[in-house]
Amino acid sequence: MTLHRTTNDDDRYRALVRELDRFLTVTDGDDHAFYDQFNGSDDIPYVVVGEKNGKPVACGALKPYDPTTLEVKRMYTAEGYRGQGIAVELLEELEKWARELGYSRLVLETGKRQTAAVRLYEKYGFTRMAENYGPYRTMDNSVCMQRTL
Repeated sequence: MTLHRTTNDDDRYRALVRELDRFLTVTDGDDHAFYDQFNGSDDIPYVVVGEKNGKPVACGALKPYDPTTLEVKRMYTAEGYRGQGIAVELLEELEKWARELGYSRLVLETGKRQTAAVRLYEKYGFTRMAENYGPYRTMDNSVCMQRTL
């Protein structure tokens, strides 16, 4: 696995995000339009793309949330590459980058229907927040988590 720090205009990232959006259209169901409005990449400056044998297979990104916090966004591992520890490698690289940038906390939102994602984040050390943050405050399907760096 090779990890590349890049930006939101990277073609590899954009192709993976299109796959992610197709996946979320199905899993989010009727809530997809609501969540989709918060998943644009234009305001996401920090992107990591994972490649195996030269093929882009995973991505994750960081978006500033407040002066001390970055939000983990657009985490995705392509079908056929899941269960190999790739997402953990991505999270480790994102966390390393966040520390280098001087941030002390990560937050994220995922859906209750994304059970594999919830398990991954809990295993990695994210804890559920007492209340959902930002635009997800009133969304029953949202699981908001945080990790202190």
